[in-house]
Amino acid sequence: MANTTELRSDYPAIEPYDSGMLDVGDGHQIYWERVGTPGAKPAVFLHGGPGGGCSHNHRQVFDPGKYDVLLFDQRGCGRSTPHACLDANTTWHLVADIERLRALCGVDKWLVFGGSWGSTLALAYAETHPQHVSELVLRGIYTLTQAELDWYYQYGVSEMHPEKFERFVAPIPADERNNMMLAYHQRLTGNNEAEKIACAKAWSQWEGGTVTLLPDPSLVDDFGGDQFALAFARIENHFFINKGWMDEGQLLRDVSRLHGIPAVIVHGRFDMPCPLKYAWQLANAWPDAELHIVEAAGHAMTEPGILDQLIRATDRFAE
Repeated sequence: MANTTELRSDYPAIEPYDSGMLDVGDGHQIYWERVGTPGAKPAVFLHGGPGGGCSHNHRQVFDPGKYDVLLFDQRGCGRSTPHACLDANTTWHLVADIERLRALCGVDKWLVFGGSWGSTLALAYAETHPQHVSELVLRGIYTLTQAELDWYYQYGVSEMHPEKFERFVAPIPADERNNMMLAYHQRLTGNNEAEKIACAKAWSQWEGGTVTLLPDPSLVDDFGGDQFALAFARIENHFFINKGWMDEGQLLRDVSRLHGIPAVIVHGRFDMPCPLKYAWQLANAWPDAELHIVEAAGHAMTEPGILDQLIRATDRFAE
């Protein structure tokens, strides 16, 4: 088989054939778009963050001749409005939004694709509505346990990237650093706008600097733009400090609801935000899931080995 990351250069500019804004209530309007071939195999793409938004690159993991894909910006981020809004913005609001979008598409079942936080949301959606899921393609498994949160924001990745962690903790006084998520939450939801932006950029660039195996300065810059960083940091911190409004270990506990649904899990060996241990646990508890560990990779979807496996998965499920 040809290198599938090169295959996608055959159609580098996949444009939506339809798009719009959907009023989901609570004052929120979410942006959605559809790409590919109308009436082909239905799929939905769930972006990361939370708060990251969709980009044109996300369209590239599906063969447009074989898929009809819906992508959308989750509440408060990307082109959805109001920007960076935390009100009525929880995991379960997003699960309900996905169902509204499925009804909008007029499909009974679709492939659900999610990476990083998108994998968390995909699992929450699929465990709630397994009857509407044909397959799952998941990258960078994040089950949102306290141990995973502590690893990334308190102690763990700090040992691997000490110089970047030093920049992450810099906006927070020393006596508050024993709970970084709470310290950031107070500032990201406070009234000091300059401090809010500075903290949003520090929070976002910590992630931008640790998601790839090798340094990618352009990615750190992308994470540091004021508008992107504000939505990304506020929404991500809001979700994580509330642990996704889920019980501890809920996604792994309820994995039996997914039995019978084929899945491919792709995870980088050196994924910093999302330790491989949790993908391993999930795959072991889910007989229908096939785990691919990419040895020379970190977390990002754009890492060649990860992208290759993701495209192989969507191509296979399209047959």
